[in-house]
Amino acid sequence: MANAREIQGRMKSIKDTMKITNAMYMVSSSKLQKAKRDLKNTEPYFFMIQDSLAKILDAAPEAGNAFFDKREGKQGRARTIGYLVITADKGLAGAYNHNVFKMAEELAATEEQDMLFVVGQMGRRYFEKKDIPIDIHFNYTAQNPTMNRARHIAKKLTQLFFEEKIDELYVIYTRMVNSMTVETASKKILPLKAEKIKMQDNSLVDRYDDASFMPDAGTVFNKIVPDYVTGFIYGALVESYCSEHNARMMAMQTATDSATTMLNDLSVEHNRARQAAITQEITEVVGGAKAKKK
Repeated sequence: MANAREIQGRMKSIKDTMKITNAMYMVSSSKLQKAKRDLKNTEPYFFMIQDSLAKILDAAPEAGNAFFDKREGKQGRARTIGYLVITADKGLAGAYNHNVFKMAEELAATEEQDMLFVVGQMGRRYFEKKDIPIDIHFNYTAQNPTMNRARHIAKKLTQLFFEEKIDELYVIYTRMVNSMTVETASKKILPLKAEKIKMQDNSLVDRYDDASFMPDAGTVFNKIVPDYVTGFIYGALVESYCSEHNARMMAMQTATDSATTMLNDLSVEHNRARQAAITQEITEVVGGAKAKKK
């Protein structure tokens, strides 16, 4: 059994680690709440964009045909699938990054030809280490996602789709099911599905009755679509950011709970060691007294 001084050293080390895990928990909690507010504040804008697209399609169903094109004539190796993979910049978040990598590899393995786009340092390091080529490095930090970053990513990817360099585009990200659960998801954002573009606010229908589109509905639709895709990508970036900090909070809480359990066990062991040391000292004193008396 270790002596009392060694046990005290281990307890001090654990307490220092607990300070770090508690601090990381508080930082992630603060960033999570801020990201949730940012997403909630931007949702009305993208709902308005979706409402506008829905009304344009209602007035001119042929609008946006380029973005609804499923390109069914291209099959097998002629078809290129694009994957936008959103990861974190650092670890200490449980299985957050691992689950994203796993889904990306599983989906890419089913396709003969694909293009890979990555956001986040962990994703770039992982795929480079495995010699998996990355077609576009979006060298943005995964921290504090902004609209400008989402708009730049959306512009690049919609241009590739419009030029038929990719035929489908998926976003692989992590979404929050609730405050305790996160899950990795894959969402297809291009080509668009007309049935998915619906009015969110039916009170706006009457406002579009006398609307006119200049120069025509198709041009207006094609100009708005990149902003519509931006909404999807921004939402994915923010949800991944929220999920990362939620996963890190859970990991830090688990680490803190484990440290507390270890401290309790070491405290008991320390008391036993002290008691044994005291008992030994008493025995030695009594033995010395007896020897002196004899």
